Amino acid sequence: MPQKILIIEDDKFLRELMARKLKEEGFAIDEAVDGEEGLRKSKEGKPNLILLDLILPGIDGFEVLAKIKQDPETKSIPVIILSNLGQKEDIEKGIKLGAVDYLVKAHFTPGEIIEKIRNALR
Repeated sequence: MPQKILIIEDDKFLRELMARKLKEEGFAIDEAVDGEEGLRKSKEGKPNLILLDLILPGIDGFEVLAKIKQDPETKSIPVIILSNLGQKEDIEKGIKLGAVDYLVKAHFTPGEIIEKIRNALR
């Protein structure tokens, strides 16, 4: 069974790029374009890992992360934040809310992101 990654990202280009790269690496992919859909799919789809953007339409990624970690059904799913927000406070807040890793989009190539995902799934 391939491991399933849920990508919660409103940027269509980036979401499709990550989905394609992850599929090439043998992962199964589920996608959500906003926080509400992301929360629903994290419960229904039981992904092995969630890749989460912070700036989303509707509820933001911090709130999505908090809700995932408060829900007994989803709290054990590792969440990696992938965001343009690179301020120290944002990073600390994300880690404090329970993210296993926090990647600033501009600093990582898709290959490096996949490496981080593999590490989180180990």
